[in-house]
Amino acid sequence: MGKSSLVNAITGQPVSIVSDTPGTTTDPVEKAQELSPLGPVVFIDTAGLDDAGALGELRVKRTEKTLDRVDVALLVTESGVFGDDEVRIAAMLSERDTPFAVVVNKIDHSPPTPEFLDHIAACCNPAPLVIPVSAAQGLGLLALKEILVRLAPDDWFAEPRLVGDLLRAGELAVLVVPIDLGAPKGRLILPQVQAIRDILDSDARAMVVKERELRDALEQLTHKPALVVCDSQVVLKTAGDTPADVPMTTFSILMARFKGDLARLAEGAAAIDRLRPGDRVLIAEACTHHPLADDIGRVKIPRWLRQYAGGAIQVEVKAGAAYPEDLSPYALVIHCGACVVNRKAMLSRLYHCIRQDVPMTNYGLAISFLQGVLPRVLEPFPAARAAFEKAREVRRRTPQEEAVMHGGI
Repeated sequence: MGKSSLVNAITGQPVSIVSDTPGTTTDPVEKAQELSPLGPVVFIDTAGLDDAGALGELRVKRTEKTLDRVDVALLVTESGVFGDDEVRIAAMLSERDTPFAVVVNKIDHSPPTPEFLDHIAACCNPAPLVIPVSAAQGLGLLALKEILVRLAPDDWFAEPRLVGDLLRAGELAVLVVPIDLGAPKGRLILPQVQAIRDILDSDARAMVVKERELRDALEQLTHKPALVVCDSQVVLKTAGDTPADVPMTTFSILMARFKGDLARLAEGAAAIDRLRPGDRVLIAEACTHHPLADDIGRVKIPRWLRQYAGGAIQVEVKAGAAYPEDLSPYALVIHCGACVVNRKAMLSRLYHCIRQDVPMTNYGLAISFLQGVLPRVLEPFPAARAAFEKAREVRRRTPQEEAVMHGGI
């Protein structure tokens, strides 16, 4: 089909190996590039979805996982080729609400006929845009880039705010930043850097302190800050040092809103109330990192869960792309802040949980719940707080109480 040739032509670089032999691309190949007017984008050249055999099945599974995190897809084919595999790919993209276009490559050898274009339209619902190109000759590439811009989600141009929408120009946010041993030496972790930048972009002001300096810093201010944001691991101390009339939250909760669905994830936190010894909990991390001696996902959260549930909760950790398809064995999924993946990838993981009726929350929400301050840190987000409180009330009821409320025995 010429997928790799097309990626090379769009990026203007030999990103992928090109060969006439089918199945040359075995793993997704990624290339970051600036694409005007979208800005920075990542092109992913996947293996095909028509590979046969045991190795082919592994390639197909990796490609399908890639579909969970793309914002826009190009389904590459050639004139006369649009059969069951292409229809299946189109259906998978539609199921994920992923905008896509069909790219008919190699038009220098065989241009698409009107009958073939009608066939594509009849096979997909709704009918996709179709772009004839020749990666080898450079034909149609400008039109293809224009189509990419048209298909781009709205948040590519108006990205959701991380924290800036909670502040007016000139207001002050105090950021409580412990020195994180997991961050590279001399740097802050990504959510903290992003928060500072978003505050400055909003013409607001940021004060950065360590947790032991917060109380003194607040006492020295002549005016109260509009917001306090802290690392989840110091949320209990921060809540104790922050006046009750000053809104506060955590970086991880900001990321839950920025990358996912905060109300849904807040609902998921209520499931911690129902955990019992023997239950299985999945700790899901989007990235892979070297575990620390007191790692938050592998050590601290599991310890707090066992203390709260009063027994041996079975905790499994899956990092990077190792996210299970079958989530039914788990009573709860607790996800990291998802700072290294896009919003589509996080929402896809949340969707898989919803579809399998498995609650999901994230690190910051879970830690705040376990420390007894979740309603406090959700005050800046009334809808999420209401969703949590409603879910918690429902989850506190016994099955017998639920039956009575719904007219049962």
